[in-house]
Amino acid sequence: MIARRTKPFWFYLGPAFLVSVGYMDPGNWATSLEAGSRYGYALLWVVTLSSAIAVLMQLLAAKLGIATGHDLAENMRASYPKPVRYFLFLTAFLAMMATDLAEFMGVAIALNLLFGIPLPIAVLLTVFDVLLILWLERFGFRWVEVVITAFVATIGLAYVVELFLAHPSLAEVARNAFLPNATIFQDTTALFLAMGILGATVMPHNLFLHSAQVKTRVLGNDERRRRIYFWSMLDTLGALLAAWLVNGAILVMAAAVFHQRGLLVTEIDQAYLTLAPLLGKAAALTFAVALLASGVASSTTGTLAGQVVFEGFLGLRVRNIAFVRLFIRLLTMTPAVVAVWLSVRPVSLLVLSQVILSMQLPFSVVPLVVFTSDPRRMGELVNPPWVKILAWTAAGLIVGLNLLLLAFAVLEV
Repeated sequence: MIARRTKPFWFYLGPAFLVSVGYMDPGNWATSLEAGSRYGYALLWVVTLSSAIAVLMQLLAAKLGIATGHDLAENMRASYPKPVRYFLFLTAFLAMMATDLAEFMGVAIALNLLFGIPLPIAVLLTVFDVLLILWLERFGFRWVEVVITAFVATIGLAYVVELFLAHPSLAEVARNAFLPNATIFQDTTALFLAMGILGATVMPHNLFLHSAQVKTRVLGNDERRRRIYFWSMLDTLGALLAAWLVNGAILVMAAAVFHQRGLLVTEIDQAYLTLAPLLGKAAALTFAVALLASGVASSTTGTLAGQVVFEGFLGLRVRNIAFVRLFIRLLTMTPAVVAVWLSVRPVSLLVLSQVILSMQLPFSVVPLVVFTSDPRRMGELVNPPWVKILAWTAAGLIVGLNLLLLAFAVLEV
């Protein structure tokens, strides 16, 4: 019997880079810019911790899709009774809306800064990235991954330029990147921003999307599944390392440029306008181009994730995918359009959207840990004991921080 040819390693790469752009979306920009300008380098360790949790959770999501051949939404649908399933679907869809709110606002702000397009019109123009997805998929889904990876490279290169111009304190960066401090327990605003960073980094829609996207690489028996997961691990580590560097760079740039000069930046367009006199027009233009790349790319992946949630929970396979994606996009655009027309501060919406995502995280993370720890479901890819300990510790930390934020909110009321 002739053995099947083994696919080259590069065949398995791509899903994590598609997902990673969600970790560089405008919501991250809003939280990191305010955190860096308000507290300097003090919350940089939160970015590192959130990124480490994100790596763990994305690895579990990839493993679930590879081992079961079903994404996270499909596994939830198969495992829970209707009331629980519909509740989880509702929380997931609210998370999609919060995600899209951040992404729409980021694209709209970038279009406004670069081309002077009024914000309400710019928000409406973001619907066209659905057409971009459909056009690219005509050439195969691999092209979607390639284009998104190019966007990631654009964002990364832009922040290399920004950091070169900003000249941050390397000693401060090294000390605060890995050593926790008590700032978030002493200041409610710091805790709110930390939760925003967590929500902007560990994003529920990425767990659904990653578990679905790896299914395009599943080829068959357990031996091949182990090979797929091995390359998925490398794919995830490489992609999320890049995301960590970008997220950290945003906060570091804000700390070095704004905090050191006593400037508090609470608006993305304020950051753009302030960078020009401080670092030159090239820095401001680079900032806006990177924001546009971030918004378009993350908005694209957000729409794909919305489709995964919609089809997975409801068990639907709709022939007219274009209609489904357009419907999801228009539905999730509604809060952004209403907010813009009501003249709500864009950065307030961005930070709030990330906190909403953080509050939804337990409803995605806990089932994910449960599923990947079940040997009947996962077979040989079941979580070993040390991974279970790490996963449940991370899930407990997410739940604990959410409860702490709620407690602070109640005390302030």
